[in-house]
Amino acid sequence: MKAVVLARGKGTRMQASTGAADAAQARVAESGVKAMIPFRRPFLDYVLSALADAGCREACLVIGPEHDMIREYYERTQVPERINVAFAIQLEPRGTADAVLAARMFTEAEPFLVLNSDNYYPVDVLRSLVTLNAQGLPAFSRPALIERSNIDPERIRSYAILEIAANGDLVDIIEKPDAETFARYGNAARVSMNVWRFDPSIYTACSQIDPSPRGEVELPNAVRYAVRVLGERFRTLPVETGVLDLSRREDIAEVERRLAHVNPQP
Repeated sequence: MKAVVLARGKGTRMQASTGAADAAQARVAESGVKAMIPFRRPFLDYVLSALADAGCREACLVIGPEHDMIREYYERTQVPERINVAFAIQLEPRGTADAVLAARMFTEAEPFLVLNSDNYYPVDVLRSLVTLNAQGLPAFSRPALIERSNIDPERIRSYAILEIAANGDLVDIIEKPDAETFARYGNAARVSMNVWRFDPSIYTACSQIDPSPRGEVELPNAVRYAVRVLGERFRTLPVETGVLDLSRREDIAEVERRLAHVNPQP
């Protein structure tokens, strides 16, 4: 199984925020390359190690042309042993759907996973996608995320809500729900953490959607288009677990504490 890791983000929230960090962590945080913030090893090592544990043998890192730090590390400094790493260049940070399109030559005609480089997902969640044999995504419990993640409830409140049919198929994705939508679905609604299993058919949706109000072509909107316009089927996998998030500087200390027992072997 192949995986596409989205590492092109501008990291503006990491650069703008404040929080506890040692000198090396602060230096990388200032650069905005969140995935390379060191916790003994770069955060991205933990992400790749989890993918290898889940059964992925190839990963494509979608980066910008300026991200020499990432390429240098994985091509020369610390070449992974359990997962082969390739690179795809997204010339401009035009959104996550555009980032997936940048990896098209890597995935070719095979199914593949897509995930963020600044989230550490549990291995069993990734493995469930590897073995799914269909397009799909984990449907995270909001209470479980609050209890088991390092993410505060207000941040989780803004995550995309999943509307799910009785048979477990995805019906709709509501990005950045407003207060009225949040109240309508309630705290029990399942949410997306931007980790997916796709077939190559997703590229049609990624190439046909319009930019969001932020001017970006975003992956949740591509999935929504695939379901509602193209008639694609996505299965949801209900999960009761947490995810480590490295979006802001104040996340560093808690992520470091929770990764202290993990020995990454990508």
